[in-house]
This record gives sequence, structure tokens and C-alpha cells, in this order.
Amino acid sequence: MEPIIETKHLTHTYSAGTPFERTALDSVDFAAYPGEYLGIIGHTGSGKSTLIQHLNGLLKPTSGQVLFQGTDIWSDPKITRRTRFQVGLVFQYPEYQLFEETVYKDISFGPRNMGLSEQEIDRRVRSAAYFVGLRDDQLEKSPFELSGGQKRRVAIAGVIAMEPRVLILDEPTAGLDPEGVESILGNIRDYHKANNATIILVSHSMEDMARTVDRLVVIDDGHIPFQGAPREVFQHGNELEQMGLGVPQLTRVFHRLRDLGVDIDPSVYTVEQAKAAILEKLGKGAV
Repeated sequence: MEPIIETKHLTHTYSAGTPFERTALDSVDFAAYPGEYLGIIGHTGSGKSTLIQHLNGLLKPTSGQVLFQGTDIWSDPKITRRTRFQVGLVFQYPEYQLFEETVYKDISFGPRNMGLSEQEIDRRVRSAAYFVGLRDDQLEKSPFELSGGQKRRVAIAGVIAMEPRVLILDEPTAGLDPEGVESILGNIRDYHKANNATIILVSHSMEDMARTVDRLVVIDDGHIPFQGAPREVFQHGNELEQMGLGVPQLTRVFHRLRDLGVDIDPSVYTVEQAKAAILEKLGKGAV
């Protein structure tokens, strides 16, 4: 399967040629595939935010390429603009970017800039509102009358309304309570299933990643040291700790059991996997 979006030898240097020069990405090869639910993890300053801002053309590479459906997004200004509608990016704390008089107008801002008909704009606004759990009566309210969690839903809906082929979310659950976290992640899962869109989720929460994504990409100091299924990545628990990252609490427990001499798979990261591993161990008469 061909990637829907990828980078080839992507390098980005901030403040090049000055005393403040810093290379945030160093010849990074990255790929996401159609319909994939991908997670990106990395400590603050690792380069993950720089990477995702390249994927829809907010940043231009110092060198290397960003390809969307096989085409260099910087090969033509029209392609760059089109890519920004096809690759939607939801920033961290997106509720601070709301500005319109009503929720409806805020959600419709992107589709309107796409030059769509009023009928199509209305369909997209209501569809996006449905996916994020906003009621019809909330559409005519000012977004500033809503709770923090509802404001975030409005901001996410504004990107979803453009119906991007790739939806990137930077820490979408930051600052939310457990109920809000589960609700937002559920909304994203619903959108993923209904549209077969490629989802790229950036998060510090290993627990959220473990139970959500199909594949993980680890970024550290402008490089990608590990990538693969969560089970494969979490086997590198010690290395992840050294990078300033953690592993899910369950994985940590099973790594500790292995360190204590228990013959058990340490790559467990969900409750279901933990239950199966323990039952298997009990069945062998060992604990």
C-alpha cells in the first residue's frame, strides 16, 4: 500500500545561519497510510510538533520533501493550498483559536474558504457538529458561552468540516478530565470509522495511545528511533524512559515482573492483554 502522506529526508533548521540555529528534524523519513490510526510520541522539544506542521504545509522544509498522495506539496502553490484542506491540523488547546460570533460560523469558516455552496457548507457543519457531539441548538450560540470541553469540540469540528483525508490532532485531550478525554477520543474514533480517514494523534499519554492507535512513531532529538505496533514499541521501555517518555502503567508492572524473574511477556499494555497473560500463567501453575 502506498502512503497517503510521507516525508523523505525531511530536515528543518530554525534560525539557520544565526547563533540560535537549531535543527529540529534531521533527515526524517515518515509515512502514514490510508485509513491508518497512527500515534506520534516524543518529549517536549523532540521535533514532533515541527513534523506535523510540515505535513500540511505550515512549515517549509529546509531540505527534503513532503509528499501527499505521491506529489511534493511544495511543487506548486496550488498544490500547497489544496493540501492544507486535505490534511487537517488541530493544534493543542485549539479552543483559543475560536473567533466567530456563533458556533455555526466558526465551524463553517474552513468550508467557506474552500468556495463550497451554502448547501454543502451547511451539510458539512451539521455533520461535523454531530461527530463531535454538539447539539443543533448549540450552533447558534457564541462559542465563548460554552464550557472548555465544548469549545474544544467546536474547534475540532471546524477542521473536520473540511473533510480532510488526513486528520492530525496535537494533544487533543490535554487538560481534560477523564470523562472529557474518553468523550473526545470516542468522537475521533467515530470519525475514523465513518470516513476511513487517516488519523495522526500526537499525545504524551501512553495509556491513550495504547488503547487507541494501530501504530506508534517515536520521535527523539529530531530522529525516529522506533516505530511499529504499540506492543513492539513498548518493549523498548528502558529506552523510552531515557528519552523522557514512559510506558503505560500496566506495561511497567509487567516489565517489573520480568525483572523479578517471572517468565511473562512484558509488552502487555491493555487490561485485556494483562488478564490473558495472568490467566495463562496461572494455567501453567506459576505465580
